[in-house]
Amino acid sequence: MATIKDVAERAGVAPSTVSYVLSGSRKISEDTRRAVRQAIDELGYHPRASARTLRSTRTQVLALALPRVAGGYRAVDGRFAIGISDAARAHGYDVLLTTAREGVPGLRRIAGGRQADAAILMAVEMEDPRIDALRELAFPTALLGRSADDSQPWTDLDWEAATALAVRTVVAAGHRDVAFLATTDHELRARRGYAVRGVAGARKAAARTGALVTVRESTGDMPRLPQLLRALLCGERPPTALVVQHVAALPHILAAVSAEGLRVPEDLSVVAVGNLPDDVGGRELPRIELPVEEMSAEVVRLAVETVGAHARGVPPGPAAAGRLIAPVLLSRERVAPPRPCPLPRAARN
Repeated sequence: MATIKDVAERAGVAPSTVSYVLSGSRKISEDTRRAVRQAIDELGYHPRASARTLRSTRTQVLALALPRVAGGYRAVDGRFAIGISDAARAHGYDVLLTTAREGVPGLRRIAGGRQADAAILMAVEMEDPRIDALRELAFPTALLGRSADDSQPWTDLDWEAATALAVRTVVAAGHRDVAFLATTDHELRARRGYAVRGVAGARKAAARTGALVTVRESTGDMPRLPQLLRALLCGERPPTALVVQHVAALPHILAAVSAEGLRVPEDLSVVAVGNLPDDVGGRELPRIELPVEEMSAEVVRLAVETVGAHARGVPPGPAAAGRLIAPVLLSRERVAPPRPCPLPRAARN
C-alpha cells in the first residue's frame, strides 16, 4: 500500500508538501499541486482516516448543498456533482451531497455536527439565506454561483457577459428583432444569480445595440413551451433570432420551432447560452457552453483554501476571492442573416 512518502518521492517533493496539498492548509503552486495529484492517482494513495484523525479534527469532507424541487431533475446538477466529487478527491476530500428541502436547517445540522469541513452552495440566490446562516456559524463556505454581496469565496460563469455576447452576435449578423428566452419563472422568482444576471445581460445588449430584444421567462412545464414559443413567433414583429438561456428545454424548443414550420438557422437563428454539450440534441448550434469542469475545480479549490484559512484563524487571502469565468462562443454553425416575417401572416392570426 502506497504511503505519503511514496507519493512525495514520485512527485519530487517533501512529504510535508503532500500533506499541505491534501489539507489545503498552505498555498502551493499549481505545478506542484498537479504533480502531487498525478502521483496520488498513479500510486492509488488514500490517506487513512485514522491517521487523519490523529493529525487533526478535520473530516476531509465537503458538503455540497444542492436544492432541488421534489420530483425534479436537471442533468446539469448531476454533472456538477460528479465534477465537484472528482475535484474534491484530488484534494483528498470526499463529498457529502445534501438535497434536503429543509435548506438552512439542514446546513446548520451539518455545520453544528461537524459532519464536513466546508460547504459548497449551488443554485445560489442573489439574497441567499444559507450564506448568512453559515457566516453566523463561522463555517467555511464557497459558492458555485454569485450572490449580491460577494462576501464569500465564489466562482461562476459571467452570465451577464454571456447573454450579452449572444445577443450582440445575432445583431451583428443583421438581426434587429430578437427574442431572449430566459430561465424558468421559478428560478427568476427565487432570484437565482444566473437567472437575474442573464436577463440583465440581454437587456444591456439591447440598449447598446438598439435592437428590439423581447425578454420572456421560460417554464419548467414542458407542455406549455409550444404555446409560449408560438406567442413569441406569431406577434406583429416576430423575432428572426432566438437566444435561449433555458437550455434544459432546448430539445423541446427546437421541436416546437420545427412544428411551426421553421428551419434553424435558415428561418430562425438559435443561440444557446449555458448549455451542456448534449443539450442541443446533436445540433451544431452557436452556443456558450457551461464550463462545468473548470467551475467544479475552482469552487473546490476555493473551499479547500477557505478551510485552511479558517484553521489558521485568518480570513481567506486574495486567492480565495470571486472569480468570473469569461464566456466563449462556439460557432461551428453560422448565425444566418435574418429572413423577414418567418411565419406567414395567416399563421400569426
